[in-house]
Amino acid sequence: MEPHILRNPRHVGWIEVVCGSMFSGKTEELIRRMRRALIARQSVEIFKPALDTRFSREDVVSHDERTIPSTPVATASQIILLASKADVIGIDEAQFFGNELVDVCQQLAHDGKRVIVAGLDQDYLGRPFEPVPQLMAIAEFVTKLHAICVVCGAPANHSQRLSCGDERVQLGATDAYEPRCRDCFDPEEKQLTPPRPDETSVLRL
Repeated sequence: MEPHILRNPRHVGWIEVVCGSMFSGKTEELIRRMRRALIARQSVEIFKPALDTRFSREDVVSHDERTIPSTPVATASQIILLASKADVIGIDEAQFFGNELVDVCQQLAHDGKRVIVAGLDQDYLGRPFEPVPQLMAIAEFVTKLHAICVVCGAPANHSQRLSCGDERVQLGATDAYEPRCRDCFDPEEKQLTPPRPDETSVLRL
């Protein structure tokens, strides 16, 4: 259930988490909710990690090329300073911010803000990907989305890494990952040749 978009007269804040695998539509859903808040004439601010420059340095961009203006930030703590006048705050690519984001979202919600966070809930090994599981635990509303497994067509809950490297957050080519279901997911399955340097960019997770 999507939370009501009208202002709460008691100025009560809350946290919404939109999570899932890569290519599941997390950013698309974040943009949709933010645009609905704009239609309701609410003051909105949306933030993204500064290192995410694959599609745009400043805009949040979904895989289906929907966009919304945003403010890139290097750390989660910057969001508190920049969002003081907003009614609704959107945060994309939560997994890039680390556990600091949990306290930031809590403070914003306590201040009466509606906070909408989108991010991966699992890493390329299928492990819980902080801080999204922690945010899911404290959020009032959680939406888990699924992609389509490219192998069998079942609902995909995992992000299959195809390129080399053991870094949890990897800078790589845009074809370095694909969505897989539980049965088709194999974290040990990787290509032997890493992407060429001129192919690399920040992967949109």
